Amino acid sequence: MIQAIGLTSMPRRNGPPAVDDLTFEVRPGQVTGLLGAPGAGKSTTLRLMLELEAGRGVTLFNGTPLHGVRHPSREVGILLGDVPGHPGRTARNHLRMLTAALGVPAERADEVLDVVGLTGLADQRLSTYSLGMDRRLGLGAALLAEPRTLFLDEPSFGLTPREAAWVHALLRAYAADGGAVLVTGRDAKAMARTSDRVVTIDGGRLVADQSAEEFTRTRLRPHVAVHSPHAQRLAGVLTDGGAEIAAATGSRLVIYGTTSAHIGEIAYRNGILLHRLADEVADLGPVAPLSRADGRGPAASPPDRAAAPPADPAAAPPGEPAEPVRIPAPSRGAVAPATPAQPLRYELRRLGGIRTPWWIAALSLLASVAGALVLSRTGEASALSMMSGWVRQLPLPPAAMGAGLLGALAYGQEFRYPALAPAQVPVPRRLRLLVAKMLVSGAAALLIAVVAAVLDTVVLRTILGPGEVPLPTDRPTQAAGWAALAVGCAWAGLLAAGLFRTTALGVTAVLAVPLVVAPAVGLAVRSRAGSHLIEAAGALLSVLGGWPGGVGSTAAGVTGRAVQPVGCAFVLSLTVLLCAHLATVLRGRGR
Repeated sequence: MIQAIGLTSMPRRNGPPAVDDLTFEVRPGQVTGLLGAPGAGKSTTLRLMLELEAGRGVTLFNGTPLHGVRHPSREVGILLGDVPGHPGRTARNHLRMLTAALGVPAERADEVLDVVGLTGLADQRLSTYSLGMDRRLGLGAALLAEPRTLFLDEPSFGLTPREAAWVHALLRAYAADGGAVLVTGRDAKAMARTSDRVVTIDGGRLVADQSAEEFTRTRLRPHVAVHSPHAQRLAGVLTDGGAEIAAATGSRLVIYGTTSAHIGEIAYRNGILLHRLADEVADLGPVAPLSRADGRGPAASPPDRAAAPPADPAAAPPGEPAEPVRIPAPSRGAVAPATPAQPLRYELRRLGGIRTPWWIAALSLLASVAGALVLSRTGEASALSMMSGWVRQLPLPPAAMGAGLLGALAYGQEFRYPALAPAQVPVPRRLRLLVAKMLVSGAAALLIAVVAAVLDTVVLRTILGPGEVPLPTDRPTQAAGWAALAVGCAWAGLLAAGLFRTTALGVTAVLAVPLVVAPAVGLAVRSRAGSHLIEAAGALLSVLGGWPGGVGSTAAGVTGRAVQPVGCAFVLSLTVLLCAHLATVLRGRGR
């Protein structure tokens, strides 16, 4: 049982709230329809219930708010709009990425693809999907964790009658299996056909909470639609017989109080040609909400209107099958408990599921080799520059810039294609996601740095000769500094993109370190206070150099590079970005 109690959104500027004191229930084994015109507050209601929007009131899932549910993804599956997946990702990769976030086996993705009828299209990229295919994939994502409840925001809007009938059949099958379904819509006739209970809202306030039978009887009125070249003549004959002609425009008539069989007989007896004769249902529209004594909202459901002949809820509009094929609901199974490895698996599947990271890595390595070839002609480059292909005209080595771009994409794509945003799953808890992203991006940066160093060394030793270029292992201090630079770029891009919610600003933050922060640090170092810092760093280096073996000299070399302007700039930037990122996490948790 789901109970929405007193839901009220934050007031809009110079206007009333989009949702005002809304209370209703969603029962298991039923499809509950939330009906309203565009702008009535349907989507806002769902977001308030899912705690995705600030407001007043509470929604209880079996007596517990959603933030108190241990596994929210097991409680509710969500489809709000189209699937926010990366267009370069395949449907199978998209769902497998989400299985890691939800803590379900990867095989569940193939089961869900079969349920929604996308098995044959599982390896196509999302950019090639039609609206109907995209909506099926969204339903599959909502069903991944086999939740007890489905929240769907106008899932059939914009679909063909055939696709809409399929969606309605799936919802009916899911409810028949014991699940609770809350679906929003704007078509009263479709809502009457597919729902067991209809909650009507207007202007964010409750208008009526009725069973489908009562809703049909009070709001929908059957009529006969007639198209004839002799419409006016037929109207005169029917009016004499007591029928009610509601509309007569050109060759079309809308007639109440009779049946299509009766009209057909009259037309036949009078020799009137008919082009179309069909039973239809008219939507009388919502009534005005009843005001309470304080004038704030509806006091109760409005009384029934004048009784009208009941319309058949199962009657389908032209072109829609009356009995669509029913899709079996997935079997109910247990969801694995959340483990710390889930964000790591999610991040690995997110990184490897599209081609963009591979292209970035390949182009970075090619640019690094090109830089090494340029340095081979100058002959005045340092060992670090030769190892990394760092041409003086570039603010950073090509491989480090590629690592920074990969780090920025790690969070930038989360905000551009928010596959996790509407889902209440363990992964979006940002501290765990941040750690996973830092581990994966750091490992990717190290891999790119190692491969770039090996390729550049091979190229330079081939051109200049083995004795002219030292191997990376011959310069452990510079090799460690090169690896730290690549990881620092990746983490700077990652933290900045997570903080500013865009890839572009993440890359800008990476480039700002050598172009803006490092010169500022250099000025500070040359100041009086900087001289004391240099003295302290020298003392630290002397202590580290006394360690036994080669560990002390390597540690001293790495520390010495860290206190240089570029090293200090990266340390300072990473510290500031990490603190700002953690502050946003803690503030979000407080809210």
